[in-house]
Amino acid sequence: MPHRVDEGLAITLKRVASILKGADIPFALGGSFAVYARGGYSSDHDVDFLIREQDKERALQELSQAGFQTEQPPEDWLVKVFDEGRMVDLIYRPVESPVDDATLADTDQISVEAIYMPVVSATRLMVHKLLSYSQHYCDFATGLPVARSLREQIDWERVRRETGDSPYAEAFFVLVDRLDVVPHPDGRELRVGG
Repeated sequence: MPHRVDEGLAITLKRVASILKGADIPFALGGSFAVYARGGYSSDHDVDFLIREQDKERALQELSQAGFQTEQPPEDWLVKVFDEGRMVDLIYRPVESPVDDATLADTDQISVEAIYMPVVSATRLMVHKLLSYSQHYCDFATGLPVARSLREQIDWERVRRETGDSPYAEAFFVLVDRLDVVPHPDGRELRVGG
C-alpha cells in the first residue's frame, strides 16, 4: 500500500494540474508523485510536472495569475513555481531530452488525489531516473524503490535499450539483476559468486 503523501503538496499538485488543464497546456505528472500515483513508494519533497518548452511562459503566466510565485532558475531545463513555500518543478528538458508530444503521449490517465491527469509511464520514470545518474550524483538508493515498487509496470527491455549508453545505468542493472528485482535480459538467474 502506498504511503500517504504530504497533504500540502497534494493540494498544490491538484491546484497546478487543475490550472494547466483549464488553460489547455499539455502536461504530465512526473517524479516521485508519478511513482506514488502508480502505487509505488517514493519521497515527496516537491512536485514535478513535465511540459513542453514552448508552453513554459504560458504556464508561468497562468500560475502567476492564480497566485503562485514563479522563478526562472539558472538551470536551463526547468522553471519553478511556489505555493505557500511548496515547490513545483515544471520540467521541459529532463535528462537533456526535450519534452515533446511523444513524451506526453507516454502516459496514462490516472486519478491522483481525486483529479484525473496524465501520469508519465513507469518505464519512462525508470529511464529518467537512470539517466539522471552521473559522476556527480549516483545514489542507487533513489532508484531501487522505484524499480521494486513498479517493476511489473516497467518495460525493462525498453529501459535497458534507452539507457544502454550510460555506465551508471549498466551498474544499476548489475545490482538489480543480482538482487533479483528485475528479470535478466537473457532469462537466466544470476548467482552470487558465479
